[in-house]
Amino acid sequence: MSSEIEKVIGFQLPDRPVTWFKRDLILYALGVGAKNTEDDLPFVYELNPNFAALPTYPVVLTFKGDSQELNLFADRMKGDNIPGMPRVDPNRIVHGSQSIEVLKALPLVSGSGWKWKTRYTGISENKTGVVLTAESTLVDPKNVAYAKLYSSSFNIGMKITGNKFNKTIAGPPQAKPIPENKKPDWVYKDETSTHQALIFRLSGDYNPLHIDPAIGQAAGFGGVILHGLSTFGFAARGLLKTVCGNKPEALKLFGVRFTSPVKPGDALETQIWEVGPGPNGTTEVTFVTKNLRTGKNALGGGIAYIVKSPSAKL
Repeated sequence: MSSEIEKVIGFQLPDRPVTWFKRDLILYALGVGAKNTEDDLPFVYELNPNFAALPTYPVVLTFKGDSQELNLFADRMKGDNIPGMPRVDPNRIVHGSQSIEVLKALPLVSGSGWKWKTRYTGISENKTGVVLTAESTLVDPKNVAYAKLYSSSFNIGMKITGNKFNKTIAGPPQAKPIPENKKPDWVYKDETSTHQALIFRLSGDYNPLHIDPAIGQAAGFGGVILHGLSTFGFAARGLLKTVCGNKPEALKLFGVRFTSPVKPGDALETQIWEVGPGPNGTTEVTFVTKNLRTGKNALGGGIAYIVKSPSAKL
């Protein structure tokens, strides 16, 4: 059976076409909390002289694809014919982690010919289920890469070998520990709205868990919860504002683990520590995003490589 599970490693899915318009960039920004404020206007107002995509926008393209229409989440998450993997149950998948490395700034409108390339680079099985790691690359019509992303999904209760197994050939950098006995260098507070999930889902993730209270109750969450990728975007906006001088090109890598749910309306606090130099002249930071309603970290293991703004005082 170990030879079967190893077939997952390196398996490449068929390329998928992806597209976006300015409207998609604005809708995503609203879904991750952008407001009608001076520092958010470049991401929500198309006539702003600094109008740009939030650097984390590509994370939703895996759901959106090249369509402007709604999609059925169950169809999107049925899973592909992956060698060595049993059929995936979309109701028993939990998003474990997400990262994005920004290689080039996105154009405001994609045009045709952009593709989403995905291969599987890691699989781990234990008694509680199977964790699958996927590497995805966004490329333009000339096959130039604009972003590289890693996403891990936890398939609850799935069994393949029935034994412990772990193999990884590629993955994102991991966060350094939070410095002991040191207050955060930057703190950013924000508040989700009670309709946050209603907006974010329009970027492509139509999982009913985020709109149907009955499904949220059945899943043990006590009702609707916010998309993890919306919380991901809230934290990214926090780093842009506090450390990057609100310049989207300053955020070069951003990654997190999803550690506890957020409900629409919850307040969030992102605590950020500078932990040393990053690659290519960047600064590395470690961060967590706390849910102020529950007191738990909604995002843990946060890592980012940034070009620090001169105004980002410690």
